[in-house]
Amino acid sequence: MKQLALGISPPPQPTLDNFVPGANAELVARLRELVSGNSTENIVYLWGEAGSGKSHLLQACGVLRAGAGARDGLHVADDVETLGEEPQIALFNRINEARQSGGAVLAAGNAPPARLPLREDLKSRLAWGLVYQVKPLTDGERAVFLRAEAGRRGMRLADEVIAYLLTHVRRDPLSLTAILDELDRASLERKRLVTLPLVREVLKAREE
Repeated sequence: MKQLALGISPPPQPTLDNFVPGANAELVARLRELVSGNSTENIVYLWGEAGSGKSHLLQACGVLRAGAGARDGLHVADDVETLGEEPQIALFNRINEARQSGGAVLAAGNAPPARLPLREDLKSRLAWGLVYQVKPLTDGERAVFLRAEAGRRGMRLADEVIAYLLTHVRRDPLSLTAILDELDRASLERKRLVTLPLVREVLKAREE
């Protein structure tokens, strides 16, 4: 009889500390300055491919800025490429207000400002401040991420398991986190360690 997997640890709240920076160390440093109110630039735009960690960074900064009790606040806008006409105007006005009266704007999209399907005046405003591409992790950095997330769940992953995962599943942090949750659950239900045979079974079950 299979044991029910109870008490699977929930994903942690996104923070700047649990973001794996990889080649984005300078970006993380600038975001720390932004949320502390010590940045010389109050408009920051991030862009990058899906799964690169843009939303993680925006959520982390929004929580930190709110926790700091900053009076001028931080306006966060994710997936700006999807904004309709009225939200675009609102973001345009927010950026103008930040420049004129204080406050800060942190926005993110899937392309550099000039290539976004937005109003020309908003694209120019997004390019006013700091613009950073959020660069995806290398395989070595993904391996570090997998080990850290597995450790948080009380799991140990052999090198061969990590190598197998990085060649057989989607490699963005969100997808890697999802497969770790499945492996954690399968390990508890079947009372088995997370070995290569168990990984193969779980991935095969995904395909059925």
